[in-house]
Amino acid sequence: MKIKIQDHEIRLINLRTRMPFKYGIATMVSVPQLFVRLQVEVAGRLNVGISADLLPPKWFTKDPAKPVEKEIEEMVLVIQHALKVSEELNGADAFEIWQQLYERQLSWGGVNRLPPLLTNFGCSLVERALIEAVCRALNQPFARALKSGQLGLRLDTIHPSLRGFAPADLLPAEPLGRLTVRHTVGLSDPLTDSEIADAERLKDGLPQSLAGCITTYGLRHFKIKVNGDVERDLDRLERIAALIEQNAPVDYAFSLDGNEQFKSIAALRTFWESVEKSPKLHSFLPRLLFVEQPLHRDVALQPGIALEFQQWRDRPPIIIDESDATLESLPVALQLGYAGTSHKNCKGIFKGIANSALLTYEQKVQPQRRLVMSGEDLCNIGPVALLQDLTVMATLGIRSVERNGHHYNAGLSQFPKQIQEQVLIHHPDLYHRSAAGWPTLTIESGTIDVSSLHTQPFGVGFVPDVELFQSL
Repeated sequence: MKIKIQDHEIRLINLRTRMPFKYGIATMVSVPQLFVRLQVEVAGRLNVGISADLLPPKWFTKDPAKPVEKEIEEMVLVIQHALKVSEELNGADAFEIWQQLYERQLSWGGVNRLPPLLTNFGCSLVERALIEAVCRALNQPFARALKSGQLGLRLDTIHPSLRGFAPADLLPAEPLGRLTVRHTVGLSDPLTDSEIADAERLKDGLPQSLAGCITTYGLRHFKIKVNGDVERDLDRLERIAALIEQNAPVDYAFSLDGNEQFKSIAALRTFWESVEKSPKLHSFLPRLLFVEQPLHRDVALQPGIALEFQQWRDRPPIIIDESDATLESLPVALQLGYAGTSHKNCKGIFKGIANSALLTYEQKVQPQRRLVMSGEDLCNIGPVALLQDLTVMATLGIRSVERNGHHYNAGLSQFPKQIQEQVLIHHPDLYHRSAAGWPTLTIESGTIDVSSLHTQPFGVGFVPDVELFQSL
């Protein structure tokens, strides 16, 4: 099967969040969402593939001195370069084209001194659209095309230790039909309705405070962001814990997001020991799933981390996220003592699948070790990006997935009516019509139904008219 990318275009829509979202060193109030549309020749016939993602400031670089406008320009630049390179490529399968693109994109990024995480973002958008086009040409949903070998993924090309294994050997037999929403509690999010000033109260029919979200959606999993200030974090953690224990189901669980705010393992350990001493958190802490990316990416994978982890034997499970920038990142992290990594489509689909397979393999080799593949997401929303991301999460068997795009955006209210109706028609399990008429995510008992994603080519199914958006 010969595959070649024939043409591409980029479109953009500017979105505003319904409330400020503070994460790490940034606060998001507006953000562009970029769409890539590819024309892909598969076995002599043209097929369309579309991908999309937000262009989030201060995530790919975490440089406090760089203007947001400059960061967005860089994100667009890496996407444009990946698209330009992709039109020179052809291969027997999607994985072969991705390999060529990844190597050339990474080399170009190195020459231009761009961080690998940012460089690969452009590669991932091409990869996603390519996979959708191939799935559409095959008339196969993503999980079936992947595990049947039709996408061509060769695991040992990414992780040599997986030689002799195919994706079907190390992934769940069937994709999950329901996923648990792990609700992000941002650093500035109101915990109760009484904390919301009258001038800041929203009237869009969606809950605004953490307590309101727990009640409305039946939330049971949470992701709590901390900023490394022991006194402030401890007070907020205690208040959040009390609220969750009072309002959430008895089987609640949570993760902590360190936001790269800790400069060393010693600083993290001091913070954690202070948290453990709080009598108000004694019943809360045993529900911890893992701690995500506490160290800044510049120091997180340094060799000395291994000794510090060895000296801290009763540490909680700690995973990488922003440090997972290259194909070698997870193997290095596991050698140092980390418990795993996260999956996000923006870090790469084939890479994420291979990482999931590696963790499954390592868990079998070392059954006494607790390894984690988490599902994370900044502020991901439909009509394309969220659906493709959930499709991969379900295929990898990741049950607890951070979803907060529905909280910081008023559903799909900012998209054209035509696209809103397409989403409601194709995914009545995942979305419902709000009182105001626009699609919003359906969350019941803290879970979402993703069954319809597995009946469509790479989740989405319909082809949104991206010409309704701004040309770039």
